[in-house]
Amino acid sequence: MSQSSKLNRRLTQLVGVILGIAIAIWVLRGFGILTFIPGGIILLLLMVAIAIGVLNHLQKTWWRF
Repeated sequence: MSQSSKLNRRLTQLVGVILGIAIAIWVLRGFGILTFIPGGIILLLLMVAIAIGVLNHLQKTWWRF
């Protein structure tokens, strides 16, 4: 397995984990369980997941090594 393939898989897994955490926090906050977490934290998690997803896409299409 090449280095590029390993990096792609790791980045994809990282996007999934961060999105999963963000959605879980958002749902629990909606139910009133995690009311102390500000909305900015959830927004930050979503932005980080999007940024990593874009980096993953760029790495797949442009950075062939």
